Amino acid sequence: MIRLLLVTLALTIASSVYDFKVEGLEGGTIDLSQYKGKKILIVNTASKCGFTPQYKDLEQLYEQYKGKLVVIGFPANNFMRQEPGSNAEIKEFCEKNYGVTFPMAAKVSVKGNDIHPLFKYLDDEAKKIGISDPVKWNFTKFLIDEKGKLVTVFPSKVKPMSEEVLKYLN
Repeated sequence: MIRLLLVTLALTIASSVYDFKVEGLEGGTIDLSQYKGKKILIVNTASKCGFTPQYKDLEQLYEQYKGKLVVIGFPANNFMRQEPGSNAEIKEFCEKNYGVTFPMAAKVSVKGNDIHPLFKYLDDEAKKIGISDPVKWNFTKFLIDEKGKLVTVFPSKVKPMSEEVLKYLN
């Protein structure tokens, strides 16, 4: 019985970012395994944050590097209630104000007791590369390489089109 429990537990622990499937902003599922062979930039987003204009740069980055990078936004209301809207309201805001076409997940929690399993995994992976407590605010960016390994974490203030990010893509 204990052996079965341990096997079950081992199977529920993600070994790669590709083990995750998340609900999309418009419904459906975003299966991260479909992005094997591309870099992935995972970003926790919010519509009422001082960093919200980064949506424009995220879209530019997504369009410019479409062949080798996918950007995935994860709306979250963890910081000063800066993402209060419903999934439908978030979708409308992103399209209307920033022309967002990159994949967006349904609203999640990126910190705390109700942290989404993907962000728990990313938090654990960040610790392995010496970055403790990576998600300090909205628009934290996790860069995953083509093999599903976390490369680095960019804090909110790092703009998506900055040399700090682009050096990993060129």
